[in-house]
Formats: sequence, C-alpha cells, structure tokens
Amino acid sequence: MTSVSSPPRTIRIGSRKSQLALVQTHWVREQLQKSFPDITFEVHTMSTQGDKILDVALAKIGDKGLFTKELELGMINQEIDFAVHSLKDLPTKLPEGLTLATITERENPADALVLHEKYKGQTIDTLPKGAVIGTSSLRRLAQLRNKFPHFTFKDVRGNLITRMEKLDKGDYDALILAVAGLERLGMSDRIHQVLPPEISLHAVGQGALGIECRADDSEVISILKAIEHPQTRDRCLAERAFLRSLEGGCQVPIGVNTEIVDGNLTLTGIVASVDGQKLVQDTVTGLAKDAEKLGTELANILRQQGATEILETIFTEIQRGS
Repeated sequence: MTSVSSPPRTIRIGSRKSQLALVQTHWVREQLQKSFPDITFEVHTMSTQGDKILDVALAKIGDKGLFTKELELGMINQEIDFAVHSLKDLPTKLPEGLTLATITERENPADALVLHEKYKGQTIDTLPKGAVIGTSSLRRLAQLRNKFPHFTFKDVRGNLITRMEKLDKGDYDALILAVAGLERLGMSDRIHQVLPPEISLHAVGQGALGIECRADDSEVISILKAIEHPQTRDRCLAERAFLRSLEGGCQVPIGVNTEIVDGNLTLTGIVASVDGQKLVQDTVTGLAKDAEKLGTELANILRQQGATEILETIFTEIQRGS
C-alpha cells in the first residue's frame, strides 16, 4: 500500500525592505530553519509608511505602527504568517487578533556616537561647541540637550546607510545611532563611542527583535518559541509595560535601562521634555518573573514625579506641529 505524504509546510515571513530589516529577517529565518529543516520559510517584503515618508520628522508623522502597520495588515489578511520587527518600532498595543509571540536574544541595546572623520579620536564630551549632531529620536535629543546644550541638533531621516552617507558628506559632525543596527550591518568599526546610561538611556526594546503573528495560530507560535530568549523577553516586557503605562509612543522622550542578576530585574526609566530642561528618572528592582508589574510600578513612580505633565506638553507640541 502506497502512503500519501503530506505536502511540505511553507511559512511566510513578512519584512520591511530596508537592508537592516532584511538582515534581521534572514537571521530569524536561518535560526528557524536549523530547528525545523522540514519547513520552508519564505521571506515576503513590504514597504511601510515610515519607509516612504523621509522628509518629515518621525514625531510629526505620528508613531502608531509607522513601521509595522502594513505588515500587520498582511498577517490579518493571511498574506504572511508572521513578521519580524525591530522591537523598538513595535507599538505596545497591538491590533486585535495579533500577538507578540517571541522576543529574540538582544544585541547591545545602547546608543552609539558615530563621528565625521575630521573628529576621529574625539568623544561626545570633547566635541566642540556648536557641533552638529544628527538624530531623528526625541528620546536621544532630549537627553543630549540636557547634558550638552552647547551642541546644534538636526533631524536626520533615511535608512542607516543613507544617514551614514549624509554624515560622511559633511551634513553632520556626528550621528547618534543604535549600536545593534551598526553591528548587524557589519559596521561596528564606525562606532567611536558606546554611550553609557548616564548619558543616554536606550529605547524600549532596542537591540531585540520582536516577532508578531496571529494570536490564534498556535502552530506558528510554538515554532517561534524555539528562538525566544527568556532573559531578553523579561527585560523587554518590563520596558514595554513601562512605556504602555505612560501611554508613550515610539517617538516620545522615554528611555530605559534593564538588567537581570540572579533572577532579579532592575529597571531604570526616564521621561524628559524635548528641550531637555525637565527630566524625571527612577529605578525599581524585583523578581524577573514580575517584569510587567515592575514596568507599571516604575511608570506610576515617575507620574508622581511629574512625567504626566511632561508628556502632555510634548503631545500638545506635536499636535501643533511645532
């Protein structure tokens, strides 16, 4: 009797088209392929709103799903089975029917100083007054204005390669970029300084990949769990709960730092005004298994210190387009 074998399973992965997004997505595909050699993993690319609008500051466009909405629609419409995101771009409130299935092991989440060649050998502390610093992040802008009010800050958009070209052309004296993105693109040699937490607390989820899929797709969820990193998951869930509790989006000046030692998670958070004049910061520590509870707890502490008023002012300014 001849047995009829079932056709090989194909799972479709959604990705943005940028070089960094594709590097990250193909890394995920390779890891899954090792664990599930009998499954075919196909990469499908899409352009998101954030990829298309390059002449407007991110904060002025609005941030809800700027780099994720099209991919999420693809999952809801059954065009793809899951999507790979830089976790820092994924809103803390997901569309109905979708879930954050897995968080992969984090690369270094810190921010990096990348200098024009004329300043080679300098650090952020030794750059001259008036140096032109490029960043598209209100979080970085607020923290750096607080500590280095003598710099000139200019918005910079485009993918990572485009930003580096603008720096090398002399449009900027320095850029502030994510260490993880530079490392993933093989550009570690361009990092002149990794900024310590005392200078810049990183973005929520920075350095980690978040994999989103349909909440009712138990097969895909179980497959994705094969590449989850529990410690990174706990750290990022605490950070995301902190951001969600403050009702802040990806483009709001909220920074974090987390570490886990012997099962205890320490979360530091900051909320700053865009001009860097007002800033509240605090730290909580507790069991890593209570990650989300700790994030909410820290948000409540910072609210009592004035975080709500700072954020309300920022939202008003963004709505005015200032």
